[in-house]
Amino acid sequence: MTGNSLLLVIDMQNGVFATPRFDRAGRVARINQLTARAGQTIFIQHAEGDMAEGSELWQLLPELHRPAGAISVTKTACDAFYRTPLDNILAELGITHLTICGCATDYCVDTTVKIAASKGYALTIASDAHTTADRRYVSAQGLIAQHNEVWAGLSIPGNTITLKTTEQILKDNPI
Repeated sequence: MTGNSLLLVIDMQNGVFATPRFDRAGRVARINQLTARAGQTIFIQHAEGDMAEGSELWQLLPELHRPAGAISVTKTACDAFYRTPLDNILAELGITHLTICGCATDYCVDTTVKIAASKGYALTIASDAHTTADRRYVSAQGLIAQHNEVWAGLSIPGNTITLKTTEQILKDNPI
């Protein structure tokens, strides 16, 4: 992305995808389209249990493109800002706008979206580039659709959250 924007890719890791996730190939393909055009990308990687930092399970999916100059931030909670240097990195880079994609829609993506919005970051969510697993009472597709609807309607005075497909992001906001 240009200027004060960047792409935030959440938890697209081997260990996270040890549990099947909805449309893995399609989501990875769209994220790769976004990273190919982004001026700056930050990969958020969860570390917990067997997914210790540096382990094979902690690593990004092998089919995910990692552009030169991409930054990695390791987190230990659903919130990518919780006890991480993310806020400081964004401030140092002068970032005010985030485009968000990744996994898991109903946990780490959702929490990070809400915290980022509350912190005042302008947000674009790639509505077709985040995923999750089926849960006991609802399908992954249902969760994705429901979270897209919730995010589109979040009330954060002075801060609008925009949902766009990957195609719309690439067309409307040259990265």
